[in-house]
Amino acid sequence: MTVPKTTTAVVVHAAGDLRVEEVPLRPAAADEAVLRIAYGGVCGSDLHYWTHGAAGQSVLRDPMVLGHEVSGTVLRAAADGSGPQEGAQVVVHPATPRDDGRTRYPADRPNLSPLGTYLGSAAHRPHTDGAFARHAVLPARMLRELPDGVGLRTGALAEPAAVAWHGVSRAGDVRGRRALVVGSGPIGALVVAVLARAGAAHITAVDLHEAPLVVARAVGAHATLRADDAEAIADCQADVVVESSGHHLGLRSALAGAARGGRVVMLGLLPAGDQPVTIATAITRELELVGSFRFADEIDDVVGALADGSLAVEPVITHEHDVADAPAAFERAKDSSTSSKVLLRF
Repeated sequence: MTVPKTTTAVVVHAAGDLRVEEVPLRPAAADEAVLRIAYGGVCGSDLHYWTHGAAGQSVLRDPMVLGHEVSGTVLRAAADGSGPQEGAQVVVHPATPRDDGRTRYPADRPNLSPLGTYLGSAAHRPHTDGAFARHAVLPARMLRELPDGVGLRTGALAEPAAVAWHGVSRAGDVRGRRALVVGSGPIGALVVAVLARAGAAHITAVDLHEAPLVVARAVGAHATLRADDAEAIADCQADVVVESSGHHLGLRSALAGAARGGRVVMLGLLPAGDQPVTIATAITRELELVGSFRFADEIDDVVGALADGSLAVEPVITHEHDVADAPAAFERAKDSSTSSKVLLRF
């Protein structure tokens, strides 16, 4: 297969400056494959780089190709023979763990490695380009082959579903328990789907808007509430709460909706700096607050669940745009009142 020297990519140059342009396609190393990208899901971090020039503490300093939720076909396999072969349909695990030689973290949780990189991330400089491009050169170890019956469109949700899967795993065994999900955007909806698969007895989803709640019901929520209904949220008394809004008011609702002695998983990434949170509620109710950051290898579990049909993700996809219309796709994804997961089609 002929590999092009340039490719069309979605590049953020600064806050408010998103471009679809031709970029060089670097030569592949021996352990890297060349992918023809099929679909890419617009993530909250992509939106933050575009709207604010930063995602959390990761500040954009140079132009960067966005995108880490991608699926595609292997155009050229890695020369060293590792990874899927030419023609394989794959999804991408976008993380590269890296140690700094001094920071302690659990060996079985590589997502906590201090110098780890992620596709489409400005956490370090030089930034790590993402894969919102017609072609991408990626380490073969990042590729997960899709089983027969799982299409590339569905596969584009494997990465965000892995984030949701990891968040639910941080909640412990949810079988037979009452669960509350605060924030029903794409990640929150996928959390609902994972909770349903894991056997939660009752799942309540919360959001500011009705459209995300429709998606949440489609993937397994038993009940839905509007975010401004504080009394109803407090009445949930959930054993497990997953906060996925990434807003301090969402975390306040999560604390209020947790049963005494319950566990709150903080999955939504709050902005850097101090946050006004009613932490006294956590103290007096002996709540367990746990963080959840990206994922380790849960993407393999997700691929398996997509293959056996036990994980409902299709209702989360609400819109598709051609890569040439990337600015319109980002505008659509920014409006959480009318969209859930927006896919770019390459």
